[in-house]
Formats: sequence, structure tokens, C-alpha cells
Amino acid sequence: MCSVATKWARGNLLRALLYRTRAEFIFRDGRGLYGLRMARVGRIAWFAIAHTVPIFAGSNMTLALDDRPHVRPAFAGRRTRVILVRHGKPAISTNPRTSHHGFRRYIDAYQDAGLDPQSAPPEELLDLVKGLDEVFTSGSPRANDSARTLLPEAEIIADPLFSEAPLAAPRIPLLKMKVPVWAVMARIMWHAGYHPEIENYRRAKTRASQAADILLDRAHANDGVAVLVAHGYFNAMIGRVLKKRGFARMGSHRVRFWNVVTYERS
Repeated sequence: MCSVATKWARGNLLRALLYRTRAEFIFRDGRGLYGLRMARVGRIAWFAIAHTVPIFAGSNMTLALDDRPHVRPAFAGRRTRVILVRHGKPAISTNPRTSHHGFRRYIDAYQDAGLDPQSAPPEELLDLVKGLDEVFTSGSPRANDSARTLLPEAEIIADPLFSEAPLAAPRIPLLKMKVPVWAVMARIMWHAGYHPEIENYRRAKTRASQAADILLDRAHANDGVAVLVAHGYFNAMIGRVLKKRGFARMGSHRVRFWNVVTYERS
């Protein structure tokens, strides 16, 4: 049980964090819509938080990232389509409470975890990728297992270029929180420049641009379609690159397992 001093420290740290980021969280689960509002959302802070919460949380909780309707344009002739899929639920608890030391160990365990055998792709996703003969992955166990489950007959092209944007555990003593909260703090600090011995944001952006190039080259050589099974945050970074290159987005980058977003351009 936490001491009074620990509870005080945790409460004040979280209040300070939320005040500094001035972010707006909107969560959906089976019980309805819940919100925690702060004014004047910064674009970088919002992007970091929105695609991280709850990056390790279970699939029953999702983040309402963008509920505005996206009009699908009428394409004439051949289209280029890039399908970005987040992996299924990994075979690891996704919401434990831990210290910063425990969170560091959890990151390593999450990276090593394969796909939960009970996690199956939805029918609409199976229909979307039906007939494709190759799929890109990051090479992580959970991404490879998800790709094999989604397209068992397809060639798997594993490339660490598609790996998730990394997190480093913030060194905050006397504090135990659930893993999704640690992930939010770690992502915000990563954007703010805290990246000890890991890739920084600028390099991750460059990598996302390179990843988009690879997917587009493959799509042009493969009947206009490429599919990637990888990770929620890095998929969203690739998506931003594609949007800037004139692609229309179908779907939203939501923090849930088996989430799919399609980008198309004529």
C-alpha cells in the first residue's frame, strides 16, 4: 500500500504533467464517453498523447482520435493504396501497475511478446486484405504473428525500419502507476527531448518518410497495393507522411489492436 507521501507525490506529479501538456483526453469504453479537458492543446503534445494512450492498454479501451467523417473521393483509373494495420493483442498483461524500474523491464517484455492466441483479426480486415500475396512487418514477434494470422499464405517481408517509435522509462522514484500512464509520460518526454540511448523524434520522422517510400515503391510494383502490419504510433507517423503527399485517409488511427487505416491516391 502506498504511503501518504507517495500518494501526495503521485497526485501532484500527475497534476503538474497534465497542466504542462494542457492536453485533452477522450476515452471510449463499453460504459460510455469520459473526458479530461485542459485548454489550448499543442499539436505535438496532442499527437504524442493521442497515439500513445493507452499504447499498452487492452483492446476494450480505445481513444477517440478523430471522429470527423472522412469523405472517400471518387478515384478514376488505377489507385495507389497503402493499408496500415496495428498488430493484435500481445500475449502479455497490458495494464499492470509498476515503478519506473518495472516499466523499463515491461518495455523489454512487451517487445518480446508474441500474439495472444485468442486475438483474431476482425472479418472486415480479413476481407480488406484478402488475396494479397505479401505483407510488410517490423519483424517484432507480435507483428510477425499478426501478419501470419492475417495472411497465412502471403510472403512476410520483415524490416526493422517499421519498428515502433521507442520509449524510455522516466526515472521517477517513489511512484507506482499503471503501464498506460507511464507510456503517456514517456512519449511526452520523448517529444520534449528525453531519449537516453534510443532514437529521437527527428530520426523517427525521417524513418517514417523512408518507410512510406518503401511501401509506395512496393505498391507501384504490386498492382497498386501494399500492406503493413506494425505498430500504432509509428503507423500514425507514416500516415502523416502519406497525408502530406496527397493521400486520402479512410479510417482513424485508434489505439486498439487490429486497427486498420487505409491511404489512397489516384
